[in-house]
Amino acid sequence: MKIGVSGASGNLGQEVLSALRRQHTNVALVGITRTPSTVPAPVEGREGDYDRPDLLVQAYRGIDRLLLIPSADLRPGVRGRQLKAAIDAAHYAGVPHVVLVSAAGTKEVTEPSLGAPYWEGEQHLIRTVSQWTILRMNYYAESMAEEIKSSFGSGILAGLGPERVAYVSRDDVAAAAAGILIGEGHAGAIYNATGPATVTGEERAALVAKVTGAQVSFAPLSRDQLQGGLAQAGLPEEVVSAILEIKSNFVAGAFDIVTGDVERLAGHPPTSFQDVLSETLEA
Repeated sequence: MKIGVSGASGNLGQEVLSALRRQHTNVALVGITRTPSTVPAPVEGREGDYDRPDLLVQAYRGIDRLLLIPSADLRPGVRGRQLKAAIDAAHYAGVPHVVLVSAAGTKEVTEPSLGAPYWEGEQHLIRTVSQWTILRMNYYAESMAEEIKSSFGSGILAGLGPERVAYVSRDDVAAAAAGILIGEGHAGAIYNATGPATVTGEERAALVAKVTGAQVSFAPLSRDQLQGGLAQAGLPEEVVSAILEIKSNFVAGAFDIVTGDVERLAGHPPTSFQDVLSETLEA
């Protein structure tokens, strides 16, 4: 069997390939990326670009199971178009089974919402290919840990209101994806990769205090206050908009879901947010 990872040079793509190499050495692996020279041997590197569908069809040929990892492009309309192009290319290339990385809380929304590409991608996948699997991931524990690290000096962790998020580590998402790609019986399934428990804003601050010994508190702000602070920090407008939407989703409960899917797919319990936080802050 030949397994392909599209988006292989990104952090998640690299972790998926590493997980597959560690656990399944008898499988042929293909890393599809705009920079195939960066794909480490013995993985086969192939050139692929979500903005060049002609390249994708060639890159996907001969692959039995393909993982599609969305790009990090935040421009409205771009990721949705890219995902549809990649799904179509997989279909034209004759890939029997396509696995899509999506996001927790995905539902029908329109651009410029961050969730729109995931909804469009999921729906297009289901309509287009014969065998599909969707892996919806919760918010990265590493991303929140880095956010905390950058704002640590203020002693304040800002939000827009009460939060409940089941932060998941990138390694656990990669291991779950690898489990789908190498396993059987996953066609037509929608999984949710989550951490072992939801964490509130107050609990997040308490964990930071526990790990570092510093006094830290969670502070709900108004949307205007948070937007002004982010803009004052010099962040680009599209990044500010993305952060505001993510924080709103924290409050709305989009990431307030805990499942056993990581353990079921990866074969081990998910890493706790505290452990990721400890590793990041100690580093």
